Amino acid sequence: MLRRSVVRWAAVGAVLGGQALMGRPSGARAAARNAPDGLVVTKVGDLTGPGITSRFGMEAADLGISARTPDGRLLFVFGDTFEEARVGGDGWRSPVALYARMLPGGEVAWTGAVGGRYARQLMEYRHDGPELTTVLPTDVITIGADMYLHVAVHQGFGNVRWGEIWRSGDSGATWHPTDARFPGTLHGGCFQLLTWGLGDDGYVYAYSTGFQRDKPAILHRVPKDRITDPAAYQPWGRVGGTWAWGNPPTPVLHGRIGEMCLRPIADRWVLTWFDAGQYRIDALVLDTPVSAHGIPAAHRRTLIRGGTWSSEDDTHVAQLYGGYIIPGSTLDDLHLSVSQWNTAQGWPYRAMHFRIRGDLPS
Repeated sequence: MLRRSVVRWAAVGAVLGGQALMGRPSGARAAARNAPDGLVVTKVGDLTGPGITSRFGMEAADLGISARTPDGRLLFVFGDTFEEARVGGDGWRSPVALYARMLPGGEVAWTGAVGGRYARQLMEYRHDGPELTTVLPTDVITIGADMYLHVAVHQGFGNVRWGEIWRSGDSGATWHPTDARFPGTLHGGCFQLLTWGLGDDGYVYAYSTGFQRDKPAILHRVPKDRITDPAAYQPWGRVGGTWAWGNPPTPVLHGRIGEMCLRPIADRWVLTWFDAGQYRIDALVLDTPVSAHGIPAAHRRTLIRGGTWSSEDDTHVAQLYGGYIIPGSTLDDLHLSVSQWNTAQGWPYRAMHFRIRGDLPS
């Protein structure tokens, strides 16, 4: 029998992840009509599932947020994870992480798990405890010899009590809490779900929103050597028609924003996000991290659209979310980790690998 909290999560997930399932066109003709213009989208394969991650005790897992470790490997961090191929099975833990390498053909190959043969939870705590239900990762970043993981502490899905930052000094093998803690109510709940990227100016830029997929995104920056100091985060905002650091935060990305991923690529910045209102994963190519507020909505590129379970193809995925950029991506060859959860059945619940080729900045 599913734990009561998992049942509640499925009910909320059905609303958040499947809210746009009704009224969508079906069949191959709809897929061709709605294919992203000028982009070639291919599902490379599943990243998690039976026969893929079974040997790590994690047949059901989502997210797959990735970064390159200080020692050069790929680290993928996953959210709620279960041993069996269903939500609510044994071995519930979060977050967990796997090491990988990219094969010459562009496929992700797992090389090991944090914890050894069995992917262990990165930090010990009890699920469904009196203080929290689960801890979900939102993004991971490498700065010099250290890695930092931002996580959100939930008491029931979407009810974020606080966010915090963990640090690893050994390429993700062990993690330790820092003093950084951000209240769940900070900035009206818009600093719960975070993505960040390191600029060449010494700052880490962080877009953030709420976990409820009903809020816009705001922007902060923080000196890279003060990433664990909440007081050092400077909001980007507009006062009297002038945008400046230190002003109260002003939304820079409007809509019902879900999971996001910000990464510097070549001499540009790429921001991807799940647009819950439009039921799709979109992208923006930015000249600088602060450019998003000045770019018209027409310049957003739709990468993958939502669909129904009876009409999936490479460009339409039922109950999709996430959309995290995988290291090694370029502006004309973007690799994403995309999640999917059939909240009615409890399976599929997985992370998948998609490849988008074409002129993304156009």
